[in-house]
Amino acid sequence: MASDLHVHTTFSDGRLTPEEIVAAAKDAGLSYIAITDHDTVEGIRHLYEQGLYPSKTLHIIPGIEFSCEVDDHDVHILGYDFDIYNQALEDKVTELSESRWARFSQMVEKLQDIGYAITESDVLQIAGTSRAIGRAHMARALVKKELVGSVREAFDKLLEHGQPAYVPHYRIEPEDAIALIRNAGGVPVLAHPKLVGDDAIVERMLALDFGGLEVYYPRHDEEDVARYKAMAEAHGLLITGGSDFHATPQREPSELGVFTVDDSLAVPLFHPPQALE
Repeated sequence: MASDLHVHTTFSDGRLTPEEIVAAAKDAGLSYIAITDHDTVEGIRHLYEQGLYPSKTLHIIPGIEFSCEVDDHDVHILGYDFDIYNQALEDKVTELSESRWARFSQMVEKLQDIGYAITESDVLQIAGTSRAIGRAHMARALVKKELVGSVREAFDKLLEHGQPAYVPHYRIEPEDAIALIRNAGGVPVLAHPKLVGDDAIVERMLALDFGGLEVYYPRHDEEDVARYKAMAEAHGLLITGGSDFHATPQREPSELGVFTVDDSLAVPLFHPPQALE
């Protein structure tokens, strides 16, 4: 059977609601999924409070994805199987959410200053329920208003680092992200190591208190998989994998269930909670 341990919803920058993700996962015949929204656990909390998690027909693993930076390289850290109501974790994600809102407002102002007729309301209409408003939402708002031709153009021309509307955002330190996940009872996993862009940094990170490495990823070829699998084994880490699914056009995979991993990789990360009364 198949699983996907890296999935985003509308509570961050995905385009499907948590309910739609669950339905799509069931339709695809998946056994396990992990909802790993950026800097928030609101998506999995939503499912829990609606009585949809835990599920009798789909194993759902609570997750999160933190964005960090090491020597000017993006380092993302996934957390799995933790207490979604842990107070320290809740305090940190609230802080991160507030910083995202401040950044979002600054970037809208920059866009307006250089002549783009876009407002905070335009972006919020795209963001919907997301508390993790980011550049993807701004890019989609620019496309919707026909101010750019594509999301890729929005990033390349305006929103990437070094472009006129870019504003750096607050990032949690890797050690702090790992500690938050550990203290909430979870397993920290280094995400898509190839995207870090420097295997020396990957090795440095794996010397920290990680529990796993995301070996299987759509942008990892066979050589990458072999290399990162060897790293995981050398450090005694769990091997994980996932699609990084956003349901975003022009971003692979296009559908949930296209890129999967074996259930055996999900089993160590799954401990269902008690259902709400």
